[in-house]
Amino acid sequence: MLAPKIAFVDVETTGANPVVDRITEIAILRVENGELVERWSSLVNPGRSIPPNIQSLVGISDEMVADAPAFAELADGVRALFADCIFVAHNARFDYGFIKNEFSRIGESFDAPVLCTVKLSRALFPQHHRHGLDALIERHGLVCTARHRALGDTEALYQFAGLIAGQFGRDVLDPAIVKAMRAPSRPAGLPEGVLEGVPEGPGVYLFYGENALPIYIGKSVSLRSRVMSHFSSDHRSGKEAKLAQQVRRVEWLPTAGELGALLLEARLVKEQKPTENRRLRETDAVFGLRYDPTRKRGPVLVREPLNGADPAAWEAVYGAFRTKKEADNALREFAILYKLCPRRIGIEPWSDGACLAHQMKRCAGVCAGKEGQAAHDERLLKVLESLRLRRWPWSGPVAIREYHAETGRSAVHVVDQWCLLGSVEDEAELGRLLEALPARRFELDTYRILQRWLETPTGRGAVTPL
Repeated sequence: MLAPKIAFVDVETTGANPVVDRITEIAILRVENGELVERWSSLVNPGRSIPPNIQSLVGISDEMVADAPAFAELADGVRALFADCIFVAHNARFDYGFIKNEFSRIGESFDAPVLCTVKLSRALFPQHHRHGLDALIERHGLVCTARHRALGDTEALYQFAGLIAGQFGRDVLDPAIVKAMRAPSRPAGLPEGVLEGVPEGPGVYLFYGENALPIYIGKSVSLRSRVMSHFSSDHRSGKEAKLAQQVRRVEWLPTAGELGALLLEARLVKEQKPTENRRLRETDAVFGLRYDPTRKRGPVLVREPLNGADPAAWEAVYGAFRTKKEADNALREFAILYKLCPRRIGIEPWSDGACLAHQMKRCAGVCAGKEGQAAHDERLLKVLESLRLRRWPWSGPVAIREYHAETGRSAVHVVDQWCLLGSVEDEAELGRLLEALPARRFELDTYRILQRWLETPTGRGAVTPL
């Protein structure tokens, strides 16, 4: 077959993290010189409850494992089945990480050469894009008597190995096996199998160092690929290499789509302030510029706090700025282009007499009595229109729906006046949210995320007015 001695393996677990989750079922097929010499499987008492979603997917309940042996009772038999074998599994580092961690908990080490059939399929069938077990079963006509049960999935892998052993010569098979056995890059402080437990769907990931707070929070439409890329030695920048060295723990929060991931990332970064997320950690003191024509002396533009306020009252508010420097830079450019007075628009201190810009023929002269205030401010307001926040396109709140076909996860985001009022998973929760909608509270990052999202065909097609 693929090697003289092989152990085909599959585990079912309470979750995807081998550090905190536990095995609930394990199956091993030991093959020597192409002959199946032992078929073994057992339920395992994980010592904790199995989450309802895992029970629904796998079909293993708390009652089923209540009287099953703990891993410690099975450890000697498991080790004997792996003796001198190559450890073969689908997404193998995931299964390997769980078994290695189970041995570690009873004070024993476990090591074996690992062959991943996902990588093997990619190497041998590069013309296909999907290499999950469901795809292999469908593509190659494999028989799986119990999908998502350890023995059924392991027998499907055994059939796949036999199929490719008969289809390809050693000149093709051996290089593919070498490639599929290559261990992925990972930080030295990160336990085996953690990265392989990250799902492929959209969501947010959190990197932790030695402390309880995350050092970096990111998002992706493909969590596993993005997380793995942080640790790929081929693609790491100096910044990412430094980050990778600090990581000791990885957590992830799946979402129903890209919008949910963007919104969740922005919220978590503000709440937890990870040290490596400089862009989204900026101050919440966002402000706009309110036009106040009643001011006879001094600037007619005053700062108006935006974050946490209701956008419905912003008829005379323009722009959204995180710092005074950012606002001054925008106004300074307008002043030069349209001969506005730097004093009247607030980028220079007020004083009597003509401003320096007027003396240099860059100001039309409202400060020197050569232009009326009304004429100056009419020109100013026309210019400021380019800074105005985009008007809300609907008469009231809308629901933005997301659904991820591969994970089956769904979400509904309720938004009004660019403010996120809440996110729920189903229509029942939506009804409860609509019964008591919270007050609108503006956040600049949410506004920018929603504006970009709703400009896409996917975003426009997902909106339903409420």
